[in-house]
Amino acid sequence: MRVPRVYDPQPLHEGAELALGAFAAQHLGRVLRMGPGDEVVVFNGEGGEFPARIVEVTKKTVRVQLAECRPVPADPRLSISLGQGISRGERMDYALQKATELGVGTVTPLFTERCEVRLNAERQAKRTAHWQQVAVSAAEQCLRSRVPDVSAPRVLADWVQQVDAELKLILHPEAPRALGEFARPASVALLVGPEGGLSDTELEQARAAGFVPLSLGPRVLRTETAPVAALSVLQYLWGDLA
Repeated sequence: MRVPRVYDPQPLHEGAELALGAFAAQHLGRVLRMGPGDEVVVFNGEGGEFPARIVEVTKKTVRVQLAECRPVPADPRLSISLGQGISRGERMDYALQKATELGVGTVTPLFTERCEVRLNAERQAKRTAHWQQVAVSAAEQCLRSRVPDVSAPRVLADWVQQVDAELKLILHPEAPRALGEFARPASVALLVGPEGGLSDTELEQARAAGFVPLSLGPRVLRTETAPVAALSVLQYLWGDLA
């Protein structure tokens, strides 16, 4: 069995013995049925990872002892911020999971004019926590040592004004330019619309904030497919997917 990787945000250092968080403990102890002596890998998002050995398993906790920190080569070189129009159910989870696997640095769920999801303050907090856990699980699986930050949902007009990147792109099927026409940037902000697409007003807001329309070809992609395609091309051209 592949050695499980576990994200835990507490400080880590060689030789330390620590109790893992409840979610990780439940997964290792109840789901994988691991016990004392079994090996895991622990990381906290600050770079690197720690091989570890389980020393105790109870109903609520798993204690591990950390070995020497080792580098992780899977973290991306290209800095990417994703603004993703909120979609329903598993579509949003899929987009976040694959964006994490493809090296995105930050994700901001966006309320847009054609967004079909309505969230009050309590549901926003719950969905944000859920989306962050989706990113954590994806980072554990794909060998990243840093977990993308999933922020609380924001209005599109605010995000396009405040996001900072050398190149700002908005996916649009009728855009005249393709990625191969741009010079290599150090950072990218990518805007993807919801299931119903972005309105003309939102497109103009993005353009006014410095976003350049980008086409990925003649076909219209679904909201959960578009970031996967765009991030794959970005990483191939300017990142580490080659």
